[in-house]
Amino acid sequence: MPPAEMSARVVRSESGRRSLTVDIHCHVLTVQVERLVADRPEKQAEPAAQLRMYRAESVEYNRKLFAGLMPQLTDIGERLRRMDAMGVDVQVISPSPNQYYYWADVDLAKQIVATQNEHIASVCAAHPDRLRGLGNVALQHPELSVQQLAECVGKFGLRGVEISSAVNGLELSDSRFDRFWSKAEELGCLVFIHPLGTSLGERVNRHYLGNIIGQPIETTIALSHLIFGGVLDRHPGLKICAAHGGGYLPSYVGRSDHGFAVRPEAAKIKHKPSEYLKRIYFDSLVYTPEGLRHLIEEVGAAHILLGTDYPFDMGAYEPHKFLAAVPGLTEQQREQILGGNAARLLGIDAGATSRV
Repeated sequence: MPPAEMSARVVRSESGRRSLTVDIHCHVLTVQVERLVADRPEKQAEPAAQLRMYRAESVEYNRKLFAGLMPQLTDIGERLRRMDAMGVDVQVISPSPNQYYYWADVDLAKQIVATQNEHIASVCAAHPDRLRGLGNVALQHPELSVQQLAECVGKFGLRGVEISSAVNGLELSDSRFDRFWSKAEELGCLVFIHPLGTSLGERVNRHYLGNIIGQPIETTIALSHLIFGGVLDRHPGLKICAAHGGGYLPSYVGRSDHGFAVRPEAAKIKHKPSEYLKRIYFDSLVYTPEGLRHLIEEVGAAHILLGTDYPFDMGAYEPHKFLAAVPGLTEQQREQILGGNAARLLGIDAGATSRV
């Protein structure tokens, strides 16, 4: 988690210019939503599901961890203090994935999403120079999600939404989500793909593998379906950002390209898969400087956004030190990744948010 005690600092580039720093991967918890779901049987079944997914040791550790993280997830003063400590000018806050609640019926889903999006919007409105927001939509109800997406952007002024890598067993390329993708393209808003858990079940329920490798695998699968399923062909204007550096896909996309070349069932798209990676955005959360260097080679520095996964323990909280260690990174590329790309993508005024 972020360091608790560090003094605020101004970060400057090698030429002496201040580097705008925008963190795209930051979570917020809406306490009011927990009150809405508290008595639902699906919510009450969560502990048993968590035990199957992660086993007792991880479940107990997570319980204590989450309790300790509540101030970072809910207290804006604490959030701003830690942003200063990390040298982050702007956080793009999004729902804590455990609050997707894709099991909710229509009526409850309306309440959850409205409550969540209003909360995120109000927090951003109170600190317009430091925070931007991504909302939630009830993708389990595709037609409702289209309406919610429009309200998210139009009514609440949020910059897009966060969604999971699959919805109740449905891939994101399922035809039931076509209107959602059409509306996202029409609005020009960002869709941030962040998995919740994994579909791999007991194969990864030891050693916290459900998160350590399960979540990157889920993102890899989701992006592959969007590519091979033709979503990116049908909606070339989509702005999609994948958490955790896009999972394993950018590191092994050559196999996807080979399959496209030799398998007719994988050749129903307009371009080879690696070409689509250059139209997707990725956060920088790949942990090693060499890993980020490789991601830059595959997708280009213009498609990478700084992401820390605030405030969870799988995050990385020294972004300036991390980027300084990337081999061969130019000053221009560094400033793009730190904040320039996010500012361009989300319409953030760098001059208005820079703190001198």
